[in-house]
Amino acid sequence: MAGKGDNISVLWKIMQALDEEQVENGISEAMETLLKSIEAESAAVWIKNPENKHIYCIVSVGEDNLTGFSIEYGQGLVGEACDSTEMTSVSDAANDERFPAGKDEVSGIEMKNVVFVPMTLRKETVGCIEIINRAKSGEFSDEDKYIMHSLAGLIPMVIEEKGYNYAAQTEKKVIMSLRGVKKDYPSGMDVVHILKGVDLDVYENELLVILGESGCGKSTLLNIIGGMDSLTEGSITVDGKDFSHPTEKELVDFRRDSIGFIFQSYNLMPNLTALENVRFIAEICKNPGDPEEAIAKVGLTDRAGNYPSMMSGGQQQRVSIARAIVKNPRIILADEPTAALDFTTGQEVLVLIEELIASSKTSVVMVTHNVEIAKMANRVVRVRNGKISSIRINSWPMKAADIVW
Repeated sequence: MAGKGDNISVLWKIMQALDEEQVENGISEAMETLLKSIEAESAAVWIKNPENKHIYCIVSVGEDNLTGFSIEYGQGLVGEACDSTEMTSVSDAANDERFPAGKDEVSGIEMKNVVFVPMTLRKETVGCIEIINRAKSGEFSDEDKYIMHSLAGLIPMVIEEKGYNYAAQTEKKVIMSLRGVKKDYPSGMDVVHILKGVDLDVYENELLVILGESGCGKSTLLNIIGGMDSLTEGSITVDGKDFSHPTEKELVDFRRDSIGFIFQSYNLMPNLTALENVRFIAEICKNPGDPEEAIAKVGLTDRAGNYPSMMSGGQQQRVSIARAIVKNPRIILADEPTAALDFTTGQEVLVLIEELIASSKTSVVMVTHNVEIAKMANRVVRVRNGKISSIRINSWPMKAADIVW
């Protein structure tokens, strides 16, 4: 904690750091000085990009790393802080519903407490500073608040003066758009509202991970994207054309030609070999790939003649992936694809999914409970109580081989 006698010294160190020619390095040094002064574990600087309506983490210091993550305007606590002029704090994240199991919903960081200090420039909020896990409980001292607010005022001035611009992602083609999507199910004399107004785009060539607790509506959302369930209210467009209420034939064609499926339980036909499982799917598709090539891509050429009962869970899941990719689909839906697998085998499956996205225009929409897997996603969607509570963009996804859980 900075006392009255040394807060001037702390501010002087911060100002010296911000004089660094390389903007991110200077901000990083200034943030490290702040962390040491207020005795916190980690901190991040978020800036708003008005061009694409996203908020980017440009600097992250301390024990946890948030650099590369992004959220849409107004989403989550970061979004709220970047629209406010007042400091926002959560003193007990473990008992706050915005932090499932006491963790940040995307990064998996264990949250004890967190503080957001808005950064303003000419009376406009342009971003915020996030301070994670302060060691001491209770309110910040006036000296600590003075240092935090001073740094929050200095950073946007430095960014503007030095002409720093965050290089945002290139916009991707939208395959599917959901707007105001609701899904109700009858339950006796009542109606259960599963989805309560979902807005979501699925982009070409991305990994979109959907997180959420059991019963939140994420599997229902996946089923609607895949044409396995119909919406009650709202609209869906595919390649800009309305697909809200397709005919039965349109649904069959869509599922057959545009959607691949990877299930937790594999869903292989037990009386067919690995190659025959893949060939069966290829024979009913409009524009299939070569079944033997699909089997080779998942590393099972030597197991092509084996029946599912002769293969391990990981090998069966590889066949499931081969069966999905042989269709050359626009979107592959993956429902907890690693849940039934051990860590090593699960990681191998994730590497295959990563390679698939890198080598084609196919998108993968994955439902999972595993927050760690979200680190390899291009975007992460959190579903809570039938609504999307946050969407975050990871500008630098982790490699699947580096993920540990």
